[in-house]
Amino acid sequence: MNSPLDLTVSPQRRAQLNRRSLYLAYATAGYNLVEGIVAIAAGAAASSTALLGFGLDSFVEVSSALVVIWQFRSRIPEAREQLALRLIAVSFFALAAWVTVDAARSLLNAEQADTSVVGIAIAATSVVVMPLLVWAKRRTGRELGSATVVADSMQTMLCTYLSAIVLAGLLLNATLGWWWADPAAALVIAAVAVREGVEAWRGEQCDDCALPAPADSATDSCGCGPGCTGACCTGTDQAGR
Repeated sequence: MNSPLDLTVSPQRRAQLNRRSLYLAYATAGYNLVEGIVAIAAGAAASSTALLGFGLDSFVEVSSALVVIWQFRSRIPEAREQLALRLIAVSFFALAAWVTVDAARSLLNAEQADTSVVGIAIAATSVVVMPLLVWAKRRTGRELGSATVVADSMQTMLCTYLSAIVLAGLLLNATLGWWWADPAAALVIAAVAVREGVEAWRGEQCDDCALPAPADSATDSCGCGPGCTGACCTGTDQAGR
């Protein structure tokens, strides 16, 4: 159940959090663009479907960051919240579809890639960088009450998992010849991506994500916009009456 909306965030703090969300999205898009280019180049050189999939996943993450940029460049970001969530959900589904197809093809063809030092390096770097972005986005999104930013943090978290899985797969392939380790684990990531996509589509990413409506819009008596589930909007008090 969603908790009552916290309206204690001042307009100045909300503006600051909006800017931080935008900067984090820019940082995510920039890093993933570089990551994707490097991973695809390394994957092509080593004939690694895992690295190619990892590179394409990076561009899915770029698309999620661009959705956040699109939302928070608006004068009233809250007005774009629902559509932004749907767009991020689509990016989750795209990620799940690609990972599933790529992993299944690797398993069926018993493909073993060459060792890629560059691929191992970029995956290891992402295992360090991505959790920092996840932490910053989630903290910002929860304080701001933005389901979009929280959903985008989950997209980045999935990319963290995928980075770790790709890294483990590359290392196991290079040291033990376990070619199947990467695609098998990637199928688990695909299942999680589908779940997160469904939650983003339904707007279930955050317990506190019903945002105050703009001051110049029509609101109910507690100042909340569509989707508010606070006690004021639902006609209940904190005791549930």
